Amino acid sequence: MSNTKKIALMSTLVLLLAVTAIFNFVLAGTRGTSKVDGSASVQVNYFTSYRSERSSKRSEEFLQLDSVISAYAQDSEEYAAAVARKQELVEVMEDELVLESIIKALGFSDAAVSIGDHENINIFINSNELTEETVTKIFYAIEVEHQIRNGNIIIMPVYAES
Repeated sequence: MSNTKKIALMSTLVLLLAVTAIFNFVLAGTRGTSKVDGSASVQVNYFTSYRSERSSKRSEEFLQLDSVISAYAQDSEEYAAAVARKQELVEVMEDELVLESIIKALGFSDAAVSIGDHENINIFINSNELTEETVTKIFYAIEVEHQIRNGNIIIMPVYAES
């Protein structure tokens, strides 16, 4: 192959790479927005990606637990531990969904809740700022619904344009 053909081929490949990068940048900027004007793209992408990541991690954990459940006999200790952990995950998922719904009912447009071990609860709320009254309402909702009085509860606002 002559040098001219090599240069032309390399130039074409570089041009295609640049076009692909531009399309990737443009399409990534428009994906996941719910408003026509795009002003809510940051918070929509945050909450959507958070839920998506949480769901994929849980799915992986369920697959691992299912493989343990299928690999061991029903009377084994490993089987019982895997079934118990799977039930715990289902209960945590239900609690997170209920708390997210309650927080949305308090007037927030979106919320994401993550319940960890030892009653650690992280709450991400679609809000510019939190007032003392709002935080009190959220704590009360958690206390009533989840029966947690003493726990590590963190409430964080995620900046959202109105």
